Amino acid sequence: MSGNIDFRRQSGQHDFRTGRRTEAVAKVGYARVSTLDQDTRLQLDALSVAGCEKVFEDHASGARADRAGLRQALDYVRDGDTLIVWKLDRLGRSLQHLIETVATLEKRGVGFRSITEAIDTTTPGGRLVFHLFGALGQFEKDLIQERTRAGLKAAAARGRKGGRKPVITAEKLERARTIIGKGLTVREAAVRIKVGKTALYEALSPGLARAN
Repeated sequence: MSGNIDFRRQSGQHDFRTGRRTEAVAKVGYARVSTLDQDTRLQLDALSVAGCEKVFEDHASGARADRAGLRQALDYVRDGDTLIVWKLDRLGRSLQHLIETVATLEKRGVGFRSITEAIDTTTPGGRLVFHLFGALGQFEKDLIQERTRAGLKAAAARGRKGGRKPVITAEKLERARTIIGKGLTVREAAVRIKVGKTALYEALSPGLARAN
């Protein structure tokens, strides 16, 4: 990198930071790609143009919660700093995680900026947009819960309960009883109807001798 920007890169696998921090207020970048084969160069160039003086990197799936580079970036930023990413999906593994992360930064006095989506929580407009994101995240969560409750209620009305379907259906149970009635053991009946012996024991009459 050229110019006056001290563009120091921090990796999720290796921490190259040395010495004490001297910047009064910093623009801190975070870049992420999913695999080691992918290149962060596009993100790094954009973060450099945005004025980032320090960048932390991860080569890891966005679904992972234990990203070392992100953890280092969050540990590094302090009151007055701004954490900058190339796109929103580089930071959060889900909408809820993104909202929670930015809310935590806000409580610490740290701003957040996404270059591609032009979101900047250090401005009134950016804060408004992110508050709308938070409302949408809560709405999505409430909607999922409401659908789940409605589904369970409908299933109960049809005589069903939530949870896994029984391994042994009424038809298989009747076949097993017929087989056992012909003199075969429970073990042999379980093999015939292709179910586990323990499951068949539980489905049959409690009074059935386990000696079978």
